[in-house]
Amino acid sequence: MNFQDLKSITEGLLFLAGEEGLSIKQLAEVTEQRQELITDALTDMKSSFEREGRGIQILQIAGNYQLATLPQHAHYFERLAYSPSRSTLSQAALETLSIIAYRQPITRIEVEEIRGVKSERAIHTLVNKDLIEEVGRAEAIGRPILYGTTKAFLDYFGLASLKDLPDLSDFETTDQLEEETQLLFQRLEEQQLTIDDVDKPGGEG
Repeated sequence: MNFQDLKSITEGLLFLAGEEGLSIKQLAEVTEQRQELITDALTDMKSSFEREGRGIQILQIAGNYQLATLPQHAHYFERLAYSPSRSTLSQAALETLSIIAYRQPITRIEVEEIRGVKSERAIHTLVNKDLIEEVGRAEAIGRPILYGTTKAFLDYFGLASLKDLPDLSDFETTDQLEEETQLLFQRLEEQQLTIDDVDKPGGEG
């Protein structure tokens, strides 16, 4: 593997890892390269990102490296997150939210195992909308972030507490994850349609 390929692969790995990041040891194990070479690649990548004026940077937080946006661009990210055209939640975000609501605290990897697809973007959207938040770290390799719902989640969907979530007592096994989360997904979808109707011109409120 040449140095350029290593940098390219490392960038992809950091992208997939999201805000949980990866340690030099983890990167070395996955790429089967020496840790010293990984360190050199990260240093070179950080310099090239700055030199080229890229919109992302490499940060080291709690021993892990991760890709992050630039703080000077935060205003534009806020405008995107709160723009009227993005006021509703996508199906992917609703599915992810329903899983987190039932399974919290839960890691991104566990959400993805249930959904069967990558969920980083959906989780990022939910965090930006203050519907979920970091509630701790799992006792696992890399100490992945644990997510849970927020008070804003309850307010947004008109729930007094998590006890008001649809009852799952009819399910006998934890293997029925799709059916289990579908209950809340339907509830959230119905509630969102109501919110959307109210927000339309001429709607109530």
